[in-house]
Amino acid sequence: MPPPAAPMISSVQKLVLYETRARYFLVGSNPAETKYRVLKIDRTEPKDLVIIDDKHVYTQQEVRELLGRLDLGNRTKIGQKGSSGLSRAVSAFGVVGFVRFLEGYYIVLITKRRKMADIGGHAIYKIEDTNMIYIPNDSVRVTHPDEARYLRIFQNVDLSSNFYFSYSYDLSHSLQYNLTVLRMPLEILKTETTQARQESFDIFEEEGLSTQGGSGVFGICSKPYEKYVWNAKLLEVVKTTVHRDWLLYIIHGFCGQSKLLIYGRPIYVTLIARRSSKFAGTRFLKRGANCEGDVANEVETEQILYDASVMSFSAGSYSSYVQVRGSVPLYWSQDISTMMPKPPITLDQADPFAHVAALHFDQMLQRFGSPIIILNLVKEREKRKHERILSEELVAAVTYLNQFLPPEHAIIYIPWDMAKYTKSKLCNVLDRLNVIAESVVKKTGFFVNRPDSYCSILRPDEKWNELGGYVVSTGRLQTGVLRTNCVDCLDRTNTAQFMVGKCALAYQLYSLGLIDKPNLQFDTDAVRLFEELYEDHGDTLSLQYGGSQLVHRVKTYRKIAPWTQHSKDIMQTLSRYYSNAFSDADRQDSINLFLGVFKPTEGKPHLWELPTDFYLHHKNTLSLLQTRRSYTYWWTTGVLKHLPLPFDEVTCAENRRKLTVKKFHKCEEEIDIHNEFFRPYELSSFDETFCLAMTNSTRDFMPKNVGIDPSPFTVRKPDETGKSVLGNKSNREETVLQRKTAASAPPPPSEEAVSSSSEDDSGTDKEEEGAVSQRSTPVKVTDTGDNTKITENVVQSTKDVYGVNLSDVPSEDDLTIYTSWK
Repeated sequence: MPPPAAPMISSVQKLVLYETRARYFLVGSNPAETKYRVLKIDRTEPKDLVIIDDKHVYTQQEVRELLGRLDLGNRTKIGQKGSSGLSRAVSAFGVVGFVRFLEGYYIVLITKRRKMADIGGHAIYKIEDTNMIYIPNDSVRVTHPDEARYLRIFQNVDLSSNFYFSYSYDLSHSLQYNLTVLRMPLEILKTETTQARQESFDIFEEEGLSTQGGSGVFGICSKPYEKYVWNAKLLEVVKTTVHRDWLLYIIHGFCGQSKLLIYGRPIYVTLIARRSSKFAGTRFLKRGANCEGDVANEVETEQILYDASVMSFSAGSYSSYVQVRGSVPLYWSQDISTMMPKPPITLDQADPFAHVAALHFDQMLQRFGSPIIILNLVKEREKRKHERILSEELVAAVTYLNQFLPPEHAIIYIPWDMAKYTKSKLCNVLDRLNVIAESVVKKTGFFVNRPDSYCSILRPDEKWNELGGYVVSTGRLQTGVLRTNCVDCLDRTNTAQFMVGKCALAYQLYSLGLIDKPNLQFDTDAVRLFEELYEDHGDTLSLQYGGSQLVHRVKTYRKIAPWTQHSKDIMQTLSRYYSNAFSDADRQDSINLFLGVFKPTEGKPHLWELPTDFYLHHKNTLSLLQTRRSYTYWWTTGVLKHLPLPFDEVTCAENRRKLTVKKFHKCEEEIDIHNEFFRPYELSSFDETFCLAMTNSTRDFMPKNVGIDPSPFTVRKPDETGKSVLGNKSNREETVLQRKTAASAPPPPSEEAVSSSSEDDSGTDKEEEGAVSQRSTPVKVTDTGDNTKITENVVQSTKDVYGVNLSDVPSEDDLTIYTSWK
């Protein structure tokens, strides 16, 4: 039975800003221009923001009459036609927000957008250009000498670099959350609608509820997850005064989509990365965690797979898998004043009760459920203690926290020295990662919105029967998440996430009945296409945090990278070092100002006068916390009761308060995704169709020879693939243009998309040579009683935890794959 609900589509997608001397009038309409809303913004207040939203829905004729009366009433002389009283200032596609420094307010508008992805007919756009307009008119403006400097700092956050939004799809939540909300029981939706009608004073919310009868469809709009919303502070000042359709939430990170053609059947592979807006910043200036459990460089990556031949959320086949990266959740930092390429790691505060780690993992249990699996890729054996400091502290924290969790929901800890294995002559890094990936995906499962195929019941696969997660009547849910980290969470982390994503992709394809076994091989068109997406994903995230492209890629760890890559890697490392040393401080100031971490105040020190931003991100340094959390019961009340399911997806009163529910007729535009996708009222060109502009497995990766197997799952030799096409300059530039993944740092003169530089420096430190073998087994840190001791007995073998056994590899002479610029 199809779900009785659909996502609500914003009725404000086209905007025009009109101005008079006393007011701005922001007119917003739906794409068909049949429904309009109007905001009145006062320009006579020098420092306050006065916005009036009458919350009335106008027709096109009513808006024309309103604008005509405004034009006539604001002319200097009645009947004068020479000078208009109402002038058109700018056209836009959305409001980013409102911001004030030391003078009056500015309004930030999206003036150019580009469609980047499509999920079930719901378009995802990338911001291409914005316009920042000062609201008060010149006659009341009170000037301040430092206003221009704050304006420059704010505009250093380039909104045209990897900021995304959607009018109908909640990008701050996962696909699993969004579809779970739509499958709420009908009785609950009726209750929520009745309560909304009783509590609402919005005319628009009331209209039509009583006349639609049983043929109606419930429209649902969920509250965004603020951790991944980057303009929450900019919208805070108007959040309670304007209709929700004016509020357009944007995320920062990456969004890419490619098309996998399986004998003509279109399968869309989408990669969405959400960067956390909490404790956000640049590489060496943001390390570890703050006092609220938010970690630096925290990114949630979701891969979505769906059959594009059926568009509807209710009738289509959708699958997703989520994983997370983030800095080690401890109080630690690195001092860059020494101008060293790898500054020493310092633990800033003693945390014997793992307070900050508890806050961080509590957030993860609420959002993802259990088990939480930590894949720690930092170095374990070093001649000089550097990265190992973090490993020892993290093991101690996880061991302490696991004492109080039920054994079935304990945090699983997997240490694996990826740099050590990369330098070994006998070890294949990706084979080891593949074993870890298989065990992780079996633990967490993945999301799919349809029951198991009948063919998988007739011919059950052994791996499929061992799959974890949570099975429901409508499909499967992912419970728990993999959290991957190294030191910077860039190069090594991206490769590890790719291998886990590749493993999950095989299960996703199998669940949709597209392959006969949940297994994918390298050198197939499907995996090459997925690898391209992940490289763009890694490059973009690396640029945002580290200031340069990835240094070590998947080909590096497969040891098939060309020799010409060596010089590029050295240049990327130098680029990263230069960015960290000279430009990161300015970028950090811009991020702090944009996110509202620092608010300019008259009579207080300016942003550029602060010696550090430590006190801005650690609120407990300025005031004592009102409540102290328990050292033993460190999780939020109610979370444990619902595990392994995430608390955020459970149907309870607290979560229902985060939803807005309204009943519509089934043909109304607010819930009609068919009308939103095809837009029959607009003139369109077939050549400009979005699906033709996507990277295509057939066009870009399949062999050009006639008669070769067109399946994207066939293993091909390098000389018979279409991959070389992407290596050409013109085609590569076209691909970069399509995806538009230029990140927030200025691009170098290279033809490739700019990415972050080697955070990991994997393989640059000489490690101790000895006969002791490096254990690569995933381990689970278990309860150790009252007296916690970190010993080798804490680490269980892979066979005990996952049913797999990884053999130890004897230490070999270090094999340096790339020359270090040091």
